[in-house]
Amino acid sequence: MNNENKSMMVQQIPLFIVTGSSGSGKTYVISELRKILPGFDIFDIDNLRELGITDEQQIRNVWLRVARNIAESGRMTIICGTAMTWDIEKCIDYSFFRHVYYLNLHCDDETREKRLRERNWPEEMIQEYKTFAKWLCENADKEYNPPMPIVDTTTANVADVAAQIKKWVLQYA
Repeated sequence: MNNENKSMMVQQIPLFIVTGSSGSGKTYVISELRKILPGFDIFDIDNLRELGITDEQQIRNVWLRVARNIAESGRMTIICGTAMTWDIEKCIDYSFFRHVYYLNLHCDDETREKRLRERNWPEEMIQEYKTFAKWLCENADKEYNPPMPIVDTTTANVADVAAQIKKWVLQYA
């Protein structure tokens, strides 16, 4: 199969991104998602940071390349991690996907503060991420097409959050 035919095949596969401000539960939900969506490959965007890769665009490019290779096998990918549309659209492999869908995990400010303080985050960063979380919610229906759904993780257990994500994914899969 030549590259043009491969490209056409991959463009039929959507990509899913579970985003949200730090402390919203993106990493926490991954193992549950893997249990209830065994036909999907699910990754934590932060795994590359743990290897010492710090260039944010490089990280996004690597994950979209991984997702593209998975799509060439007919499987779909969910990437969990903070990612904005305008950054994903700059990725080399962006055009290989039929569409990139986003879902925002969100929690209230008090819960976010508690979760980030447990990670020993400095106060200034906690405040920045609270502001970012607010921006995501305010722009979920303006900056995203279709509008980005918001799943509140403040009091929901991980199984409920994963079930909501599964329902969202399956409507576009």
